[in-house]
Amino acid sequence: MFQLGKTIVSEDILEKEFVCNLSACKGACCVDGDAGAPLNEAETKILEEIYPKVKPFLRKDGIAAIEAQGTWTKGTDGDLETPLIDNAACAYVIYDGKTALCGIEQAYNQGEVTFKKPVSCHLYPIRVKDFTEFFAVNYDKWEICDDACSLGKELEVPVYKFVKEALIRRFGEDWYLELEKVAEELKK
Repeated sequence: MFQLGKTIVSEDILEKEFVCNLSACKGACCVDGDAGAPLNEAETKILEEIYPKVKPFLRKDGIAAIEAQGTWTKGTDGDLETPLIDNAACAYVIYDGKTALCGIEQAYNQGEVTFKKPVSCHLYPIRVKDFTEFFAVNYDKWEICDDACSLGKELEVPVYKFVKEALIRRFGEDWYLELEKVAEELKK
């Protein structure tokens, strides 16, 4: 672990390798698990605002879940998260054949909204935990991503480079440049 500004960062994000392999996992991270995608307060307001433009991209069961639960929910631990369909898939999930994708991101790709998707999804496999004085930035190892780890190793892409755009979105470009310096120092 090392400190970078107001973040405590796990060295795993510099040392582990990862590249999403949707052809292998079929987007399992949008379907598996026991909670929705983590959200921050600002994102809850964004989801409320953009829902009418995202709704046409969603499946009927996702729309039903959102209209029953809201565009976001509070999990059992009190954290803000996306609603789920029958306590399983994210309500915003759509499918391209058998591959799960994000309906929000599809609306973004079609130019309907300017919000790509929740930052927690964009950052994955990195998870950020907000503590009052700092943020913990950790690599989240999940067996459904074993193929992504294999592909990352094959292509020699460390986690932090795979999620570069998301890290800049979350912490800023200056923070990311500092992270790259730390990564270079660790290589020596």
